[in-house]
Amino acid sequence: MRALHHRTLTFPGPAIQGLPQPAFSVGGLEAVPHHSGALYLPSERALLLSDLHLEKASSYAARGVFLPPYDTRATLASVAVAIAAFEPRQVISMGDSFHDRTGSLRLEPDDATTLRRLQAGRDWLWLTGNHDPDAARGLEGEVADEIALGGVMLRHEPAHRGAEPEIAGHLHPAARIRLRGRGVRRRCFISDGNRLVMPAMGAYAGGLNVRDGAIQRLFDDGADVWMLGDARVFQVSRTLLMPD
Repeated sequence: MRALHHRTLTFPGPAIQGLPQPAFSVGGLEAVPHHSGALYLPSERALLLSDLHLEKASSYAARGVFLPPYDTRATLASVAVAIAAFEPRQVISMGDSFHDRTGSLRLEPDDATTLRRLQAGRDWLWLTGNHDPDAARGLEGEVADEIALGGVMLRHEPAHRGAEPEIAGHLHPAARIRLRGRGVRRRCFISDGNRLVMPAMGAYAGGLNVRDGAIQRLFDDGADVWMLGDARVFQVSRTLLMPD
């Protein structure tokens, strides 16, 4: 059975700094990254989640490709950890919350109950994504294509226009470094202070190396990277980043 968790990861040395709750600014808005892949905006009491890709296993199964059918449960467990850490007033799922248009209709009863419990007592917004343009059919919460929060635009796909501050997902950024003589690859946040691209939170979501051109062209003047550990987020020196 395929494991849905990552191995323990520690980063020694001055080039990589790990803090329980590091913070940075995006368009003047304070942002706190979490090791689950979620992002908390304290001034808005808002928790952002990106690319959950719930029901990916059941989507693949419909096409004859069988994966262990526990990805939704594992992903919602990560969401629960992030919500417990920050107790947000609102949660914004930044698109591709489900792996396809009908994913929300395939939720197992226990998973649907878990999701309702996570939603209880807080505002919940589903942004549309390329995988789920109809967003979360049959579920509680509002739906939008994009939204401005604290002067920063939140949308699924990074915009290739203008210079407005934005937080987006879609690209599933991941960073690779060499540690103690071997390569380590983990999901990550990447930001230049004006634009931030969030990591995918889905248990079965893949990752695109931050050195790839699709990500690099969004950050002409370079960007900072925060890799996800098992219990912390680690800021990584740009000089350590490697291609796949």
